[in-house]
Amino acid sequence: MEDMADQAVQCEIHPTAIVDPNASLGRHVAIGPWCCIGPHVRLGDGVRLHASVIVDGHTTLDDGVEVYPFATIGLAPQDLKYAGEPTRCHIGARTILRESVTVHRGTSQAHGETRIGHDCLLMANAHVAHDCVLGDHVIIVNNVVMGGHVSIEDGARIMGSAAIHQFVRIGRGAVVGGLCGVEMDVLPYGSVLGNRARLVGLNWVGLKRSGVSAEEVQLMRRAFRHLYPRAGVEGRVLRQRMDDVRERYGHIDRVAEMLVFMEAPSQRGLTRAASRTLMEQIDRDAG
Repeated sequence: MEDMADQAVQCEIHPTAIVDPNASLGRHVAIGPWCCIGPHVRLGDGVRLHASVIVDGHTTLDDGVEVYPFATIGLAPQDLKYAGEPTRCHIGARTILRESVTVHRGTSQAHGETRIGHDCLLMANAHVAHDCVLGDHVIIVNNVVMGGHVSIEDGARIMGSAAIHQFVRIGRGAVVGGLCGVEMDVLPYGSVLGNRARLVGLNWVGLKRSGVSAEEVQLMRRAFRHLYPRAGVEGRVLRQRMDDVRERYGHIDRVAEMLVFMEAPSQRGLTRAASRTLMEQIDRDAG
């Protein structure tokens, strides 16, 4: 990072932008008209803020982050317990935040930081609440909203206008359908649909596109069918089936990951399975 005199030479700052002299700017930062940058902000090399972007609080944007008009990053959380503590917000390298995205900083009641990983895409009007943690290569489609403390792991896809309850965990490679209300955890590589989200299968399309072999996909399909043969099963029975799957398919890394996720502590519990008819229809459509 350079001092302000060097920054003025190396960066493109529109004359209408307000940049606090204590903000730290990397090389070749572009700050468009009517942007406002607070004193504790750090912008990495090549960050681009298009216009009317506000970045405040103890917020870091890593190299190559791009932010479109009317987005706000690092503002105070919408939590009545928040009392102005110097909590943080961190956006990973090359992540893109489209128009009117809001990302709030963390709270001292949690880990004190809202974090978005690298190479993510958050489309217009998405909201990331306090203390959320998003992994790498996550895609959040238009109008998605999430409550505080949500965890979304690497490569997950959240489709348009989904709403995610606070403290929900969404596993790696999972997909959440549009307009879903997600109240419970979604297992890795899972696929959920419905007004109140129900598990309809695994993200077969995503698995194939990510290069998972046809043989492994078939083994994961068998493991999933054993875990969820029908909806409405009791927890004790599910526990027995998990043990069976671990014995038969636990050598497959992705299946083992699903089991670890299912056994991890949770404040919300696991998303319930959809009806057998719907699950079979989705499975047929996926090939």
